[in-house]
Amino acid sequence: MTERKPVTLHRLRAMHRDGETITMLTCYDSSFARVLDAAGVDVLLVGDSLGMTLQGHTSTVPVSIDAMEYHTRCVASGNRYAWIVGDLPFGSYHESCEQALRNAARLMQAGAQMVKLEGGGWTAPVVRFLVERGIPVCAHLGLTPQSVHALGGYRIQGRDDAAAGLMLAQGRELAEAGAAMIVIELVPSDLGRILARELPIPVIGIGAGAGCSGQVLVLHDMLGITHGRKPRFVRDFMDGAASIDDAVARYVAAVRDGSFPDESTHGY
Repeated sequence: MTERKPVTLHRLRAMHRDGETITMLTCYDSSFARVLDAAGVDVLLVGDSLGMTLQGHTSTVPVSIDAMEYHTRCVASGNRYAWIVGDLPFGSYHESCEQALRNAARLMQAGAQMVKLEGGGWTAPVVRFLVERGIPVCAHLGLTPQSVHALGGYRIQGRDDAAAGLMLAQGRELAEAGAAMIVIELVPSDLGRILARELPIPVIGIGAGAGCSGQVLVLHDMLGITHGRKPRFVRDFMDGAASIDDAVARYVAAVRDGSFPDESTHGY
């Protein structure tokens, strides 16, 4: 068997160019990093979703850069091949480009290979500033959880033509600023398909339909251990699995063969 090679930015771009679906899951510690990496997950997202899954908050807003740095270091210690993306948490890049650089540097020094930030418009100069200084950036549009209070809750974004057009324009602006990847969350499947077709970078969907360049889920959601009501776009991969390792492998296989997400079940 050929040994797996480390996932690089060049490899992710080649996957996008060749139409090969990218698999991503959130990850917060060394043990799960080993499991996800062994299952062939392409990208491990050290998400500020840890505020809800690990810390028990009702949103991602309370998460600190100290927490993100700590968990990024934990994930990096257990990973061998996957590409690691670290979330810049709320308030860590909003003040200035220089503030964003300081905090992005902390995540990169902890083991991240790319940082992710939320929002469009005002974030484009921040993306450009980081990219010009050698820091790969993943953007995030649609439902941006750090802005959940401004958005009025966890609602589907981009439903009307004006909102969809704005999201596409912001996506193009972020790509032009140098973003190498973009996550789009909780948007209609048709819009997800348009964004994936029109943007020159990989578009990773979460609740954005099957037409995206790749898929991401929160680890605890796909393992069926999240308390409360689960979003429509989530599938419990532990259902029928022999182990956690098996569940993660089934997720990877389902994303790659196109059986997840199923538009009739998981789309909007």
